[in-house]
Amino acid sequence: MTADVAVSLVLLAGIVALSDATRRLLTRALADTGLSVYAVELVSTFQLCCCTHELRLLSEVGGIEPRLALTLTYLAAVIHGLTFSGAIGNPSGALEHAYHARLSGWCALRRIACQFAAAAAARAAVPVIWGLGLSGLHARHKLLGYRCVSPIHAPLTKAAAVELACAFAVQTAITHTRSVEEKYRVHAVAAAIATVVYAGGSVTGAVFNPALAFSTQFPCSGHSFLEYCLVYWLGPLLGTMGSVLLFDKLVPLLWRKSPSLQLPLETKKSA
Repeated sequence: MTADVAVSLVLLAGIVALSDATRRLLTRALADTGLSVYAVELVSTFQLCCCTHELRLLSEVGGIEPRLALTLTYLAAVIHGLTFSGAIGNPSGALEHAYHARLSGWCALRRIACQFAAAAAARAAVPVIWGLGLSGLHARHKLLGYRCVSPIHAPLTKAAAVELACAFAVQTAITHTRSVEEKYRVHAVAAAIATVVYAGGSVTGAVFNPALAFSTQFPCSGHSFLEYCLVYWLGPLLGTMGSVLLFDKLVPLLWRKSPSLQLPLETKKSA
């Protein structure tokens, strides 16, 4: 088991290092074309999906203890945050950027297309890597035909609600840490991610990312494509937009309508 974990950690480090080198190379090569942001989105989402495939294999097939799995989830989230170079890696996040006019609608759609293309590429590439038999875990998984079973262990409505809640929590953490220095912010967001994985992982796997789910969950047996869409696409989208609308619209509205919040400071003191 220790050897399997060590090989997986080396593989994860290799994926991140190769992705980072590719990002830098493509950013320089495409600097004058306007396409570098899409290349970075492709490479970063590919990195995210490949790493998540390996972490899921360690957890579900390798049987590593939950504390180690959560620690690796947290560290992976930190590393992704520090290396993504402006990539979003999540279709719901791209739509949130478009809603706030940080991206144009067409730019957001192109980024989403890049995310799903990278997710599909990772879905095809990971079995090739496992097929090399770098560890006993990879070899066993190859003998099983790279089989995976749906991680949904609840009725579909409850599962969708769990994904919604996970996306809501993570988006809220992202929204409320935008003013924090990046080197500290990535740890706050990673802590939020690890927390929702701990809370919802046993129900749905706590993916809360439609592109990532397309890569890691959709190939699994146990549910239909439409059922996966309900849980892993609709749930996170509603959760993300629910967080955005709550803090952009509802909370400011309640703030304006609350008489106690509108009282001048002098009035409060005299009372």
